[in-house]
Amino acid sequence: MIIDWEAFLHVFVAALVGAVVVVGFYALGLRLLVRGGRPPVVAPAEFTDAITVLTDKQQRRATKAAAKAAAKNPLSEEQKRLSLIGAFACFGVCAAAVLGALLLILFNH
Repeated sequence: MIIDWEAFLHVFVAALVGAVVVVGFYALGLRLLVRGGRPPVVAPAEFTDAITVLTDKQQRRATKAAAKAAAKNPLSEEQKRLSLIGAFACFGVCAAAVLGALLLILFNH
């Protein structure tokens, strides 16, 4: 059995670059989303073996704190809008990278 190390290196580098691009742009998109005044608030799920389950009171307190932080945002409406556009553009880059990788896998072998 012969291993094509050059092809292995190409696949490794492509996977590493793809992972860095997707994770980096997703993190930047989340950061811009919060900066734009729309923090992603997700209701906690209850599991039977959960380590921490938020009560309704804790959930209301967290939602209130997020609304209070959004009200204190020092950015102008234009800056918030630009942050949101940048966030959605970052998420678009992530989606394009994943879609491009899927297309390469499906049609390039």
